Amino acid sequence: MISTHRRTIFAAAGLTAALLVLAAATLVVRAANDKPQAGAAAAAVARPSLTVTVTTPQAARWPQTLAANGNITAWQEAIIGAEAQGLRLTEVRAQVGDRVKRGQVLALLASETLAADAAATRASLAEAEANQAEAAANADRARQLQASGAISAQQIQQYVTGEATARARAAAVRARVRADQVRLAQTRILAPDDGIVSARSATVGAVVQPGQELFRLIRKERLEWRAEVAAAELTRLRPGMPAKLTLAGGETVQGTLRTVAPTVDAATRNGIVFVDLPQPGAARAGMFARGEFAVGEMSALTLPQSAVLLRDGFSYVFQVGPDAKVREVKVAVGQRNGERIAVTGGLDAKANVVAQGAGFLADGDTVRVVASTTAKL
Repeated sequence: MISTHRRTIFAAAGLTAALLVLAAATLVVRAANDKPQAGAAAAAVARPSLTVTVTTPQAARWPQTLAANGNITAWQEAIIGAEAQGLRLTEVRAQVGDRVKRGQVLALLASETLAADAAATRASLAEAEANQAEAAANADRARQLQASGAISAQQIQQYVTGEATARARAAAVRARVRADQVRLAQTRILAPDDGIVSARSATVGAVVQPGQELFRLIRKERLEWRAEVAAAELTRLRPGMPAKLTLAGGETVQGTLRTVAPTVDAATRNGIVFVDLPQPGAARAGMFARGEFAVGEMSALTLPQSAVLLRDGFSYVFQVGPDAKVREVKVAVGQRNGERIAVTGGLDAKANVVAQGAGFLADGDTVRVVASTTAKL
C-alpha cells in the first residue's frame, strides 16, 4: 500500500520535471527566433528609404510675360448694303470666303426701269438745252438793239429773263441726268475695299431696301486679337510689344500690340488691348485664344519641375539636410519655362533639393544621395 503510494508520487514528480524541461526548451527556441527578426527590423530602420539625386536652385534671366485671354476678330468689317429702293436682285457674284478687290461687282439689281427714266431725262435735257440756246440768241439780239431804241427796255428785260430761265431749266435737267446716273450705278453692288467676304445675305429675286445688309467684308483680310487684361496690369503694356497666341488646336500665332483701350470696363475691371495679327495662319474671326505678352526680363531661381510637388493647392520641395534626412519645405512658384519653374520664395539659393522622386518621400525620411544634378537653363 505504502510502496504503491510512493510510486505514484515519483511518477508525478517525473512528469512535472519533464514539463519544466519542455517549457525551458520552448523559451530557448522562441528567443532564438526573435533575435533575427529584431535584427532585421533594426536593419530596416537604419537602411535609407530611397536613393535620390539632388540639385540646387539655378539663377537665370527669364523673359517676363503677362498672360491674357480674348477673342480674335476682324480689324474692320465693312457692311455692304443696298442704296437703291425697291429694286430686285438679279445676280449675286460673290460668296462667303471669296477674296475680292476694291470696286469688284458683288451683285446686280434690276436696272431696266432706271435706264428708261435716264433716257427720258436725257431727252428732256436736249430739249432744255435747245430752249436755252434760243433764249440766249434772243437776249443777244435785244442787247444789240438796246442802243438804237428799236425795242423798249421792258422787252429787253423779258428776253434777258427768258435766257436766265432757260439756263436754269437746263441746269435742273442736267442735275436729274446725274441723279439718274447715280441711281443706275447703285444697281451694281461694289466691294468698297480689298478683303474677304465673311457673310452674305443677298438672295437672287429679293427686293432690297435702302440700308439693307447684303454682304460683310473683312477689310484687307486683317485680323486682330482683342485681349482682356486686368486694369492693374495695363501700365506694363506698350504699343509695339510682341505677343504670342495659342489657338484652341495648339497652333501658335505671332502678333504685335497695336494699342491699349483708353477705358476700363466698370463691371469686370478689365481693359481691352488690340493686337495686330499680320499673318494669322490658322486663326479665324470669332476664335478664342490664350496669349502672353513679352514685357521684359526678370532674375529668377529655378528648379526642375520634377523637384516641385503640388499638394493641397500648394507647392513643396524636399530639402536634404546634413543628416541625410529630408524636410518638406513650402515654396512660392512663378512662371514655367520649358522643364523648369521659377521659385519666388521659401527656399535658400544654396539649398540641396531632391531632384527626382519627391512624390515618394515623406517629411523626415532618410535618403541616400548618389549625385548632384544641374539641369540646363
